[in-house]
Amino acid sequence: MDLELEKKKQGRPKGSGRIGVNRLLTRKQELFVKELVSKDGQITKRQAAINAGYPEGSAHTRAYDLTNPKKTPHVCAAIRRYRQELDEKYGIDFKRHVRDLKLIRDEALAAGAFSAATQCEIARGRAHGDIYVTKSEVRHGSIDQMDRDQVMKALKEIQEQNGNAMGTIIDVTPEEKGDKGKQALATS
Repeated sequence: MDLELEKKKQGRPKGSGRIGVNRLLTRKQELFVKELVSKDGQITKRQAAINAGYPEGSAHTRAYDLTNPKKTPHVCAAIRRYRQELDEKYGIDFKRHVRDLKLIRDEALAAGAFSAATQCEIARGRAHGDIYVTKSEVRHGSIDQMDRDQVMKALKEIQEQNGNAMGTIIDVTPEEKGDKGKQALATS
C-alpha cells in the first residue's frame, strides 16, 4: 500500500496549487514550450505538441489551447520568458557579431574557402562602419539618348568644371570615306 502511494506522488501534480500565470507547468507543457521556442519558425505548433508527447489526433487542439492566453496563461508566460532567455543568450551585439564573423572567417581560411573568408572579412569591415564606404550614383538617361549637340554641350560643361585637368578634347568622329573603306577591306 505504501508503494502505491509513492507511485502516485511521483512527478509534479496537475495544477500544483497555483493559479493563473504563476502556475507550474506539467512536464508535457515544459517540453511544448522548449520545442516551440527553440525551433521557432522550423516547426508548427502542432508538431511542437506532438514532439512534446501529446497524441497526434489532439495535437492541433492542444497546441491552440497551450498558446491561448485565456486558457493557459501560465504556458504563454513561460513561452515569453523562454523566448526572452534565448534572445539574451543568442542576441546580437557588436562585439559578438564581429567575433563570430572572425571565427567564421578563420574556419573558412582553414578549409580553403577563400571566397567565404573574404566575404566575412568584408562584413566585419562594414560592421565597423568606417572601413568600407559604399557610394552609388543613379543617372537617368545615357549618351545613347543624346544627339550630337547635347553631347558636345555636356563635354563643354565637363571641361569648364574641371578646367585643364582633362586636357584637350580631341574630336574622334569618323570621316565618311565612301567606297574607299570597302575597297581597302576587299584588297587586304
